[in-house]
Amino acid sequence: MAKTYIYDTKKFSLWYGSKQALKDIDLKIAANEVTAIIGPSGCGKSTYIKTLNRMVDLIPSVRTEGEIIYDGRDIFDKTIRVEELRTRVGMVFQKPNPFPKSIFENVVYGPRIHGVRNRSELEDIAERSLRAAALWDEVKDRLKDNAYSLSGGQQQRLCIARVLAVEPEVVLMDEPTSALDPLSTLKIEDLVQELKEKYTIVIVTHNMQQASRISDMTAFFLLGELIEFDNTEKIFRQPADKRTEDYITGRFG
Repeated sequence: MAKTYIYDTKKFSLWYGSKQALKDIDLKIAANEVTAIIGPSGCGKSTYIKTLNRMVDLIPSVRTEGEIIYDGRDIFDKTIRVEELRTRVGMVFQKPNPFPKSIFENVVYGPRIHGVRNRSELEDIAERSLRAAALWDEVKDRLKDNAYSLSGGQQQRLCIARVLAVEPEVVLMDEPTSALDPLSTLKIEDLVQELKEKYTIVIVTHNMQQASRISDMTAFFLLGELIEFDNTEKIFRQPADKRTEDYITGRFG
């Protein structure tokens, strides 16, 4: 079956001031797949995914060249509304970052901003999103509790629920399990597998086992360049580039 590509990155380069962080990236991301981005620290992988919803715009010294086509349009086109892009392309960060509000208010924060006022509609959104994030059964009787009362793993799933509440198409995850214990990590990994039925997921990870377990495609970045991009099984069994092999076997990184 032919893939539908949701992102097409063409000859994309990015600089922080005079320092080049990404060099001529060509990368297509397919819909309803998990794409893992791996590589050593400082290789440009987090920069790349923060570009996909223009989070890098928040850094004043950033300059870009090339195109990132999303839904048929270059995301850097002057007519693109960044707020709308970030609604359609949600992001989950390395450390859980719930708001200092109740569990319920965290989840419905986005829908409220988008004008949803009806209480029963907000309750439906909260339940649907918490179920999708595999958290509902654990918190359904304590929705008024402060989000900070949750464990780290629960807080991260709450942040995923908060992203899902605005019904995005893409979920970006920047090392979402690096601050979590092994059990919470497995819950997030299981969740990612379920979510790709409805969403396109791009995940940055330092964990090679995680990349091999949960992703369909894997991109290996090194010093701002895309070295190799292929089916995950092929990347881990028969990488085409010696640098990829050296990294995934632990020779450097």
